[in-house]
Amino acid sequence: MLLALLVLGLAAAAQLVVYVASGSVALLADLIHNAGDAATAIPLGIAFLLRSRRAERWAGLAVVAAIFASACVAGFEAIDRLVNPRDVHHLAALAVAGAIGFSGNWLAALIRTRAGRRLDSPALIADGAHARADAYVSLAVIASAVVVAVGVPIADPLIGLAITLVILRITWHSWQTVRDGAHTHAGRVS
Repeated sequence: MLLALLVLGLAAAAQLVVYVASGSVALLADLIHNAGDAATAIPLGIAFLLRSRRAERWAGLAVVAAIFASACVAGFEAIDRLVNPRDVHHLAALAVAGAIGFSGNWLAALIRTRAGRRLDSPALIADGAHARADAYVSLAVIASAVVVAVGVPIADPLIGLAITLVILRITWHSWQTVRDGAHTHAGRVS
């Protein structure tokens, strides 16, 4: 879990630098979500250190809450950018930031899913599936750079809004996984 935190933290840091230079709301949506994902490793790590199913359930709920909060922030920013358009700059760097987000999320997904299966952890498996979906979401940042480059600047906030909808879908699926995992382990001792 610490390794996944490091991978996503580095990816988010690189994306932050490019966001400041580019002003892309699609990248901002991906960045907010990736930073939130990195932070989800903290409650999961605490739960596993405590070796408590109850703590793991609470950690799973914290993961779902973090995903939902990132969707709300990303959605607000995308709508604001639709209402108050701004130019997007440094499109090549923007595309690279999307590739960094994809790579970071894919690696974090592998780490979390393998650990979740090894530890029989629904919360960690949900977090791995979430990171895998986020890898594909990061590809939308590359699409934003391409579409803006061909002269359709409104695509950036629209892609930011689409990323928000994907994050909301991920929230729902993660909630179901955590909820179903709690029912599966309800008969076990914490």
